[in-house]
Amino acid sequence: MEEQGFFYRDTWAEIDLDAISDNITAVKGHIPETVDIIAVIKANAYGHGDIQVAETALQAGAKYLAVAFMDEAIALRKKGTTAPLLVLGATRPEDVAIAVDHDITLTVFYYEWLTEALPYLGEDDQLAIHVKLDTGMGRLGVKEPAELKSIEKKLIEEKRFKFEGIFTHFATADETDRSYVEKQLTRFNEMLDVLDEKPAYIHAGNSATALRFPHAHFNAVRLGIVMYGLTPSLEIEPELPIPLTEAFSLHSRLVHVKKLQKGEKVSYGATYEAKEDEWIGTIPIGYADGWIRGLQGQEVLVAGKRAPIVGRICMDQCMVKLPNELAIGERVTLIGDQAEETISINEVAKKLETINYEVPCIISNRVPRLFKKGQRIVDLKNSILQG
Repeated sequence: MEEQGFFYRDTWAEIDLDAISDNITAVKGHIPETVDIIAVIKANAYGHGDIQVAETALQAGAKYLAVAFMDEAIALRKKGTTAPLLVLGATRPEDVAIAVDHDITLTVFYYEWLTEALPYLGEDDQLAIHVKLDTGMGRLGVKEPAELKSIEKKLIEEKRFKFEGIFTHFATADETDRSYVEKQLTRFNEMLDVLDEKPAYIHAGNSATALRFPHAHFNAVRLGIVMYGLTPSLEIEPELPIPLTEAFSLHSRLVHVKKLQKGEKVSYGATYEAKEDEWIGTIPIGYADGWIRGLQGQEVLVAGKRAPIVGRICMDQCMVKLPNELAIGERVTLIGDQAEETISINEVAKKLETINYEVPCIISNRVPRLFKKGQRIVDLKNSILQG
């Protein structure tokens, strides 16, 4: 499969499925064999591609998949995923029959939800449930032991529910100060002690927890950001016990090259002025693709050298100051490697004053994803043409 012929604009992302597999394998080697991996593939697998990452994660040893909301779960079922599948976020009680039809596990975080959901379940239906506890995140979750006890009682009494799991989420597992995680963990254990019977899955650990807090593994961990080869935070990067390989790279090609005279200007607002005679290249990617205006001044790689984006980034295009005259069609790397140079997702995130999670997530579905194993393209997703 060649790059050309399956999309008609020279801008694309490449997803290294081997890197994802290797990252999962590295984590598996760091945690006990008794701890299952729940692969978090919400937000189109953090912008990487949901079904492709799901299949790769399962082949690498993940036992469960997790998404943010039910639309994402149904989409995976329609694409052929049969693995256990958990919705981490809120679901309307009236939609429980759809969850049963698609064998989707839902999260419950307050008692009334159960009573509101029951009328929508058939007599022979059974809905798998994970209960979420708020131990200090202040987001979704049961806070009080009495409410948890009531939920457990309802789940045991009502055969249309299956109490399969219980979990929480740590707010500061990616910070060097471990004290708040320990406080949350203590609270989680106190809440678990309320239960008469423990469910099959007990999970508290996110990526940072899986790598830094072995006493918080329980019997499953949720792998998100490290699965994609990204550190949970720069703060804890020196502590990471395993190597990670970034799976996401972003590329384009020069579609126009021109020589500007000293004093000529570039892009909207005419904010950039050539300080001398300069070669300017145009590449077909802009803020509608997720390469947002805050990346003005960010460098890209072209002909193995760094070159800055000059002028304001447009909706569909941006301009680059080239090191010298280059040919139309020259490959441009916005994220990834070229020759001896690398532009990491962390570098782009730093330019945007945000976290690395956000960068691949905001690269829009206008940008086709090429999925690679080794140097071979094994799949392509062009959301515009394929729907």
